[in-house]
Formats: sequence, structure tokens, C-alpha cells
Amino acid sequence: MSPRPDLGPKSHLGYTASSIERAADLRQNAAAMAALQSDRGAGAYAIGGELVVLKKAAEVNDPLFTPAQARALGCTAEIVFLGLIESAPRFAIALDPAAAEALKAREDLVVTDLRSIAVRGLVASEHLPPLAEAKALVGWHARHRFCSNCGGGTDLVEGGWRRDCPSCHAQHFPRTDPVVIMLPVAGERCVLGRSHRFQPGMWSCLAGFVEPGEAIEEAVRRETREEAGIVCGRVRYFASQPWPFPASLMIGCHAEARSHEIVIDRSELDDARWFDREEVATMLLRSHPAGLTTPPTVAIAYHIIRAWVEEEVEFR
Repeated sequence: MSPRPDLGPKSHLGYTASSIERAADLRQNAAAMAALQSDRGAGAYAIGGELVVLKKAAEVNDPLFTPAQARALGCTAEIVFLGLIESAPRFAIALDPAAAEALKAREDLVVTDLRSIAVRGLVASEHLPPLAEAKALVGWHARHRFCSNCGGGTDLVEGGWRRDCPSCHAQHFPRTDPVVIMLPVAGERCVLGRSHRFQPGMWSCLAGFVEPGEAIEEAVRRETREEAGIVCGRVRYFASQPWPFPASLMIGCHAEARSHEIVIDRSELDDARWFDREEVATMLLRSHPAGLTTPPTVAIAYHIIRAWVEEEVEFR
């Protein structure tokens, strides 16, 4: 067997390792929330739908505004308390999506989506976790302005970490959707799939939402069987990643494939097939002769695949 290629230093998993202290004890105090917004060290991330507004800089753009500066960018909706970074308050301010779109005309700003920011390294890496928190929370508020119990309008409370219905007194909390993302493996081979929305040549792990009443391992086996027809046995947890598109938690796993015939659910996947370890290594290195690739290093799929290629995970 030929030696494994050198894949280089391991990159950081995007949107993880947040330095924010969420300071949940402060959320219940409306006076404290107001005082934190006036704090001299307060910073705010400006989010308008899928767009994030950045201050343009020669090297690395700055995503932090003062709360007053963020409000001045356009019509705003909610302001949400994210937490503290070294005692400095951090907030997310929701801009009207149309207002954020209009800001693209300003030469002093960069207005783009969070995926592009992460993949292209448009801000310092320490900003990615709070930006993920900000986008997920702002998006949740945009979708939950009315009570799911009675249909009445709801009010933002506790610094943006709850919405209350004054009509029926129901309380609504932000939710995270768990998603399993897995690599079925058998010896020197693994199964990769292609979504209909992938760019040409990119292959990745299989993935799907965890259903009610389902354990992570059960979700891995079910989704792999449903999407690719592969029956799996043992499942090993690898790592997790917040994925604010709109508000998921990716739960990365490796799964022991016990069958080999692939049967593709074309409503879920464009394609799926077996790859050997050597071929996948060339995909990670962006040196595949046919131009096939894996997802970018910011995504957990890259790290799941790389761990298997580097033989960190084996089922024996």
C-alpha cells in the first residue's frame, strides 16, 4: 500500500470555539440590557436576512459596529444580546433585508452572506462563532413574530432569547435543529454523495435531520439507508458544528457500512458512489485528475472525511 499523502496542517472547524460568555443571568434584567447597549465597549453585528454587513478594510474586514452605528445602517427590527467577550457586550441587530441589500452600493462596506465570509476568510476567525449565533437568532425572530398557539403577535423579552405572547401567555424559545452528517466506511472505501445544489465536481458526506424520538445513531443508520441504500452497523461520534443556515447543529459521525449496493433516492441526492481512500485524498488536496473535490475546510464534512483518510477512524 502506498503511503498516505501529506494533507498539511489541520484547519479550524468553522463557527466553533466561541469566546463569548453568554451571561444568561443578565438577560432577565431589562435595565441591565439597556445599560449594556450604552456601554463604551459594546459591539453589534448587523444582519439583514442572509446578508452580513462589514466595514471594509485593506486586509481583514471589521464586522463590529457600535449599536448606534448599526441602527444607522437602515430600518432595524430586533436587537439581541449575544453575550460578553472580555466583559464587552456583543449584540446582533436585525436590519431589513432590503436595507442590507441597498448597502452594497456603499464603497466603505462589504455586504455578503455568511458562507462567503467563512470560506473566503473575510473577517478574523474569532468573529465566526458570534456571527453564527447572531444569524441564527435574528433568523429565528424573523420567523416567529406570531404565536404558534393562538396566532397573536409576540414580544421580544430576555434580551432576545424568548418571545412572549400577550394574548395567550405562551412563551417561545429559540430552537436548534439537529442534523446528522456521516461518512459510511468499509475498509479502504467510503460512500460520498452529491446534492442537487452542489457545485459541479463536489462530493460530500450524507446528511439528514434527526426525527422526533430518534437517537443520533438511529438517525445515522436511517438516513444512510434512505438516501443511499447502505445498511450501517456501528456509529462513532466525531464532532459537532453550529450551522446557521438557518439554525442547525451538525452532528458528525462515521458509520460502519455493512452492505455495498448503492440505491439512490433521487429526490434527496443527485448521485452517490464508493470512493477509495487514495482517491479521496486527492479530492482533499484539490489534485483529483477529474477535478473532483470535497467541501471547503470551514465545513464539518471536510473534517469527517479527512479523519478517515488519515486513518483516525477504523471499524475492526
